[in-house]
Amino acid sequence: MPGISDLCVWWAGRSPAAGAAVMATAIVSVGLHLAGAEVVSLVALGLACAAWSALGADFVVRLVGQRRRWIAEAESPVAITAVAATAVIGTRISLLGRPTVAEALLALAALLWPVLLLPAVRHRGQRMPGTVFLGCVATQALAVQAATLAAAETVAWLAHVALVLFWLGLLLYVRALARFDPWQVVRGCGDHWIAGGTLSVSALAGAELLSADSTRLYLWNDDDRGVLHDATVVLLVLDLACYVVLLAAELARPRPGYDVRRWATVFPMGTTAAATLSVAAALGFAWLTVPGRVLVWISVAAWLAAAAGAVLTARARAGRDGRKAPGVTSTARR
Repeated sequence: MPGISDLCVWWAGRSPAAGAAVMATAIVSVGLHLAGAEVVSLVALGLACAAWSALGADFVVRLVGQRRRWIAEAESPVAITAVAATAVIGTRISLLGRPTVAEALLALAALLWPVLLLPAVRHRGQRMPGTVFLGCVATQALAVQAATLAAAETVAWLAHVALVLFWLGLLLYVRALARFDPWQVVRGCGDHWIAGGTLSVSALAGAELLSADSTRLYLWNDDDRGVLHDATVVLLVLDLACYVVLLAAELARPRPGYDVRRWATVFPMGTTAAATLSVAAALGFAWLTVPGRVLVWISVAAWLAAAAGAVLTARARAGRDGRKAPGVTSTARR
């Protein structure tokens, strides 16, 4: 069937950065859940799980039959999006009350994390694109899922592991920021938004760590809780400031046209929305709820735009490949 063959051609030529689409879809699902739009959230979760399953199956197929390509993609800095995508899906499934599945996903993400972290943080030179922050994003995504599960299952050691990952993620952010090219803000193709998205997923991790503490599970003393509280507030303020700067740069210098790196724009938008709502709940800042919900629907609009761009690009590429197919002759008069 032409449609199936076109899809196969597109799938075979996709970029390793396609994992960012799964991250973006999963975090939009989390944001919709926090905003109370449960039905739409479940639809987004279903799409994220389907894409994650397809990428996972392809990962295994290439490991068995295309070893060289598998190694090359595993050594790519963007391969660590697999860790972040798995952790964010696990977080959403944990919020559904499915701890067994969420624990399995956390274990898988934790196994992949050290293997894929080294290529992601092994930066040489300066003036790097936004992908320089992916190691931090994956680390904080693990912290978010671990903290969410710790709260749901009342597991103290898991919360303390999440706290270690939280501070490690901030150290990785400082290291990456020193290598980030600030000019990417005005000329980047989408992944420059990760500079702000790293702050948002860090703020989300801080909020989840604060929420994990309860009368059932004493985790932090007053000093520790105070430091976490202040760090989370600072991270959210910095994230919202970056959001405004990045959005202003997009308006001042529009970059129309689809690029797979635009999914790395959707993800920070979604994490900013989720972080705003989580901080509102964890710290009792009720006035943040309305802005958080607005940001959720902005992220949904960005997701729809990226999805439309992906579909149109795939169709155009499939059409070009079809025209180049062997055995097709022209009937035009010569």
